Amino acid sequence: MSPSPVHPDTPRGWIVPIGGAEEKLSDPVILQRFCRLAGGDEARIAIIPTASSFDETGTKYVDIFTEMGVSSAFSLPYRDRSEASRPDWLEKLVSATGVFFTGGNQLRISTTLGGTEVSTLIRRMNANGVIVGGTSAGAAILPEHMIAYGATGSTPIAGMASLAPGLGLTNRFLVDQHFRERDRLGRLLCALSYNPFAVGLGLDEDTAAFISPQNEVRVVGSGTVTVVDVHGLGFSSIADAREGEPLCMTDVRVHILPAGARYVLESREAFPP
Repeated sequence: MSPSPVHPDTPRGWIVPIGGAEEKLSDPVILQRFCRLAGGDEARIAIIPTASSFDETGTKYVDIFTEMGVSSAFSLPYRDRSEASRPDWLEKLVSATGVFFTGGNQLRISTTLGGTEVSTLIRRMNANGVIVGGTSAGAAILPEHMIAYGATGSTPIAGMASLAPGLGLTNRFLVDQHFRERDRLGRLLCALSYNPFAVGLGLDEDTAAFISPQNEVRVVGSGTVTVVDVHGLGFSSIADAREGEPLCMTDVRVHILPAGARYVLESREAFPP
């Protein structure tokens, strides 16, 4: 799924992957910033809890966003593919100024909404300026390719990461969430070894990458974003490695970026806070 074309007179909307377990009560800086970019007190937030197996997830985020003072927040709990063509839900979705995917299992999102009118509509909305974000599984689904599942560990191992099609808002980066907490450097490196075009974004919990229409990553939250840049990859053994064998990857660049730091996807430059 390729990103929708952006109109030359309309900047693309912000894309906001969050590493999971974002602060929701005491100092919810990530969700508050999401609301501001969606329109502040005029924002209309569509929450898609498809990744979650808990019925109350959508309602919980409705309450959270409502407490933050948005104009409206509503849940669209797609559970099977037939619901993705409901005219009343599509009408509500298209009215949103922000779309938010909750956490859970990213394959629930891709298998339920992949190839449907909902996924096409969200790509077009983002291309036309609507902010789209998600936490945990909701972050993984945002790019063209997503890590469906994989093993933990800091060493990349052949077969460590399995990829699947994502929502397709952008092809510039690949996301891995709960990054430091679940020791996922190895699987992000493995995923990037398949094709060193995209930039890897490893998101710690309670940490977000706010990606501007100009493709600048701005870090918000209490942890860090680990940027893995394989554009200058000198060698990768992935083509010949046996399943379970450690990979050889040379000339990999890694940036550790806390809140306030920036990374420019176009030039692949990192800037400290």
